[in-house]
Amino acid sequence: MRRRSAGGGGGGGEWMEASGPGRARRGWRRARAAGSPLSRAAVVLLLSAFVARASSSVGYLIRLPRGFRLTQDTVKIVGSSNFPVKVYVMLHQKSPHVLCVTQRLRNSELIDPSFQWHGPKGKIISENSTTQVTSTGSLIFQNFEEGMSGVYTCFLEYKPTVEEIVKNLQLKYVIYAYREPHYYYQFTARYHAAPCNSIYNISFEKKLLQILSKLVLDLSCEVSLLKSECHHVKMQRAGLQNELFFTFSVSSLDTEKGPKPCADHNCESSKRLSKAKNLIERFFNQQVEVLGRRAEPLPEIYYIEGTLQMVWINRCFPGYGMNTLKHPKCPECCVLGS
Repeated sequence: MRRRSAGGGGGGGEWMEASGPGRARRGWRRARAAGSPLSRAAVVLLLSAFVARASSSVGYLIRLPRGFRLTQDTVKIVGSSNFPVKVYVMLHQKSPHVLCVTQRLRNSELIDPSFQWHGPKGKIISENSTTQVTSTGSLIFQNFEEGMSGVYTCFLEYKPTVEEIVKNLQLKYVIYAYREPHYYYQFTARYHAAPCNSIYNISFEKKLLQILSKLVLDLSCEVSLLKSECHHVKMQRAGLQNELFFTFSVSSLDTEKGPKPCADHNCESSKRLSKAKNLIERFFNQQVEVLGRRAEPLPEIYYIEGTLQMVWINRCFPGYGMNTLKHPKCPECCVLGS
């Protein structure tokens, strides 16, 4: 058995949901005449025919608007004098406005209010380039980093009326960095193969990955090989045949690989991944259609109908995790340190 494997690690907060079970039917498992040579050119030509048929369906990326949701600029969070308030800020994004008042004081008139914020690194000054304290005491982060997570305390002094004495209030917030999970599809597929020690299997594998990568390129997605194995399979009431077992993933490029290819919020990675999944499923279905119309003997390497399986994976990056008990207000967030 020949085994080739590519890395596929992950962090906390992972779950899987199986989808799209393969058909029970497995066609095109025909016996091949002994000693028939495999032509590399025939393999390339066959796959080129597939991608020629599939490429017309790729199309341009349609940027659909998301459902209505509040932006960070419109969110304002008030404190509590009874317990620390948890605040969640997406990594590298602007934070909501963290107010130095309770809900009751927000709706009241304050005379000569004075605000002072302290964070994990000490007193916060309003002139800080990454952290802003407004004239009304709101704390705003312009570009939230992991190191900014921690406990923040606001000290408020004010008079309820001109005649009354100064009152003091201390409000605590626990601010967490979070990020979206790493979504991707994991596929497995089986091919009738050349002998397991044949170099043609390796050439075929490279060509297949090139074609799949080209299919999803316009959607800012990428295909990665996770595992490739060749096995001898004993057929029912028949002899042995060689089969390639491919496992590959399809993921969005807007993860940790630099600037997002889709910079605005209307370009959602889950929508692009769904389109990429549909293209790949169509590509494998077209392989079956092409082989069904083929008058010549089958090539030595061909897709086995009904073996394509797909799993949707939602995984946090290392150091981040999901914890619905600790973070009930953000149950699907990958929170730092969870």
